[in-house]
Amino acid sequence: MDLRPGLPHDLPLLERESELAAATQAVRALCGDASPGARPTGGVLVYRGAAGLGKTALLARVREIAAERCVVWSARGGETLSSVPFHVARQLLQPALTAGPGELLGDWYPIAGPALGVAPPGAQYGDPQGVREGLDVLAAELADAYGPLVLLIDDAQWADLETLSWLASFAHRPGPGLPVLLVVAYRTGGATGVAADLLESIGQGARLRTTLGALTADAAGLLARTVLGPRADPAFCREVWDVTGGNAYGTVELLARVRDSSLDPVGGSAAALHDLAASTRGTGLVRRLAELGTATIQFARAAAILGTGIPLGTARALAGMGRAEAEECAERLRAARILVGTDPLEFVHPLIASAVYDSIPPATRTALHGRAAWTLARSGGGAAAAAPHLLEVHPDGDPELVQQLREAAAGHLAVGAPAAARRCLERALEEPPPPAVRAEVLYELGCAWLLTAPATTVSHLRDALDLPGLAGVHRVDAVLRLAQALAHNDQSAEAARVVAAEAEVCLPGPFKERLTAARFLWEGVRDAESDGAGRSRRLAEAADGLTGADGTERVLLALRAFDCALRGESAARVVATAERALPDGRLAPGMRWTDTEWSFEVPGVLGLAYAVTDRLDRAEALFTEALHAFERSGWSGGHLAFAHAMTGYVHRRRGRLAEAEAYLWEAVRLAEGVGTNLPVQWQAVSALIDTLLARGHVERAAACADRYGFARPYPSTMILPDAACVRGRLLLALGRTGEAVTELTAAGRALTARGRHNVVAGPWALDLAEALAGTEPRRAAALAARALGEAERFGTPTAVGTVLLCQASLAEDGARAALLERAVAHLEASPCADLRARARIEHGIASGSAADVDAGVLLAGRCGADGLIARGAGTAASGGPRS
Repeated sequence: MDLRPGLPHDLPLLERESELAAATQAVRALCGDASPGARPTGGVLVYRGAAGLGKTALLARVREIAAERCVVWSARGGETLSSVPFHVARQLLQPALTAGPGELLGDWYPIAGPALGVAPPGAQYGDPQGVREGLDVLAAELADAYGPLVLLIDDAQWADLETLSWLASFAHRPGPGLPVLLVVAYRTGGATGVAADLLESIGQGARLRTTLGALTADAAGLLARTVLGPRADPAFCREVWDVTGGNAYGTVELLARVRDSSLDPVGGSAAALHDLAASTRGTGLVRRLAELGTATIQFARAAAILGTGIPLGTARALAGMGRAEAEECAERLRAARILVGTDPLEFVHPLIASAVYDSIPPATRTALHGRAAWTLARSGGGAAAAAPHLLEVHPDGDPELVQQLREAAAGHLAVGAPAAARRCLERALEEPPPPAVRAEVLYELGCAWLLTAPATTVSHLRDALDLPGLAGVHRVDAVLRLAQALAHNDQSAEAARVVAAEAEVCLPGPFKERLTAARFLWEGVRDAESDGAGRSRRLAEAADGLTGADGTERVLLALRAFDCALRGESAARVVATAERALPDGRLAPGMRWTDTEWSFEVPGVLGLAYAVTDRLDRAEALFTEALHAFERSGWSGGHLAFAHAMTGYVHRRRGRLAEAEAYLWEAVRLAEGVGTNLPVQWQAVSALIDTLLARGHVERAAACADRYGFARPYPSTMILPDAACVRGRLLLALGRTGEAVTELTAAGRALTARGRHNVVAGPWALDLAEALAGTEPRRAAALAARALGEAERFGTPTAVGTVLLCQASLAEDGARAALLERAVAHLEASPCADLRARARIEHGIASGSAADVDAGVLLAGRCGADGLIARGAGTAASGGPRS
């Protein structure tokens, strides 16, 4: 229930006692006096309901409750401004940044500052996740600087998605030590799609989420007597309630009209209430507005086009009138209870704003949006400020509008709002752009999608490349991004073909060298190729002898290191080659995780080369850097899923199995948001099943495989750990030995054909030897012996120790202990803790050493290797070694 001009200022807020009590308690908790010794505690309150049920009035009362003890800032969504990125966040927080925003934001100033409009955009894309984290930091700094904070957001159903995304994450953060109370009000049914999901997420983090109901007849009667005096008789009051349906806004507005019309508030006047009520909403309100004159209608329409926080100067410019006339119109609208405020202006209620906006004839509305865009751009707001109005203009082949939309998209990307950028570019295509520009718009749109939707990215970039207009570095970038998207859409053969075809027609020089390096990348990550040995030879010729003098050289060295590792060449050579790809031990510009010159797969394969050569420290540093870089850049699709999968894989190699499982489940969740049966999901699921098996959780691994269809056919892009090897190990663990033999034999045939002999990346021979031990012991022993030769050639403690464990499992009792002693010696130098635990336990069992078993069980417990713990404990329970 909003206060209206000329109405009593003490209108009661009726039938909202529980909501106000919750707000009072939340403010007490915010100030640390909810109980003796309590710490300041933030939280979230959510008030929702149909239009006109009093949400705004409730927020006003919360402000009154908090104002004496807290700093209160507020913001409001606007129906015509919901496409403006961070519009509500700027309303909410910008006033606090008028002095010293750099000091409050600190290192986050260049990241979150542009989104809040207090810092210029950077040269690269803004990072949505980084902006959200920066806003979190700002809220904490503001609470520290000002004391307990109450943040009020009204009409959140019309808040921009970027602000809602921050609020949804922030809603789960306030708590002890962060005295910030977030109070959100929104109209039920007013949001759909992503906005509705984000509002639901905010509500899930709330200490109170309530749906407001309509007023009862008694409450409507009390309001009537408050406004009209005791003469309002019961029959009249009952009719007020019947006419308004208990809608608080409708009730107050109707009572104001009754008072202004001098209608006698008695039962005999009840019939007149229907006409008066109609004048407070919809077409009735528009007819009442028409009585105020043409100029006032024109000004009201301009205000409705602009939405909320309406600057008087912008409104009069849009209405095409001088200052004096505009002020007269604004005064008439205030007197008619349509507008409030002076500069800026606001509509008394969103229902009024909607009624005025909807009453504008479509052609006039479109023209006004176009003029609003021109006015805002001319006044210094730029294309980004004009964008919501540009989106409403009918397509008409206007090249200037296309350029403005492209500029707006660039501005949105710079402040970390890629979804808003995509809306602008998609609208630019509808204009349509001139033929010479269309390819550039499609390219920009493909880039804006990143890898959040690989098939969409592929479509836009293909269209861009099929048109004239892209040349030079833009064309090469488009080809490389297309290849990356194809690979992530499980079209790795097509990815290799695309770069090969472009390299063939490219003139000698840096562009051709980039394309050639990219061809090595996408051919190398294919699951199968006709001439793997030839590709490896050509890559060696191109990379051996390079020093890493420029970006292309460093990429070739990274690819060569990865290829060496998979082929099982000397690990020392792998590491030496990888080190040449890292000047000063760090990723160089152009090859960093979020750089666009090369795809993130390049540092990815470098990290994997380290991972399989026992340099898990370097691998973990690289993939942790990837995780942070993608999170800070807001790349929450395939990029972040990949980073979680790789971080989980490194933890799995280290033997931190519980931690690995957590990262990998998150990778699976993120991958599902990109699409099903895509390589990134296969990567995450393969590593997850491998980890569950390492933990001894065979049934859970089987359930995971069933859930995600982890079986042939496998993706065309290479998976590490090898999917067929993991599938074979799972079948073996389930006792399906015959199927395991078939699967592992096929895996070995495929890997050997490509010259991939690394027993860590593709341990098919070891599991196949175990599967054959009971039926074909000679073949099993031959497989293990061959694997030992390959492991010794590779030369890492993990590779050799793992094969020795396999040989020990195949050996007679007399030879087993000696082989296990050798395995323990090698694995003591390995970073893989679960393998060390396994070797200790098995050696203890074979040698009769209880100390070794106990040491192995203790280490297995730290790893989360429950199967190994059970193995050691079972030995003790059965009266095994206790010497």
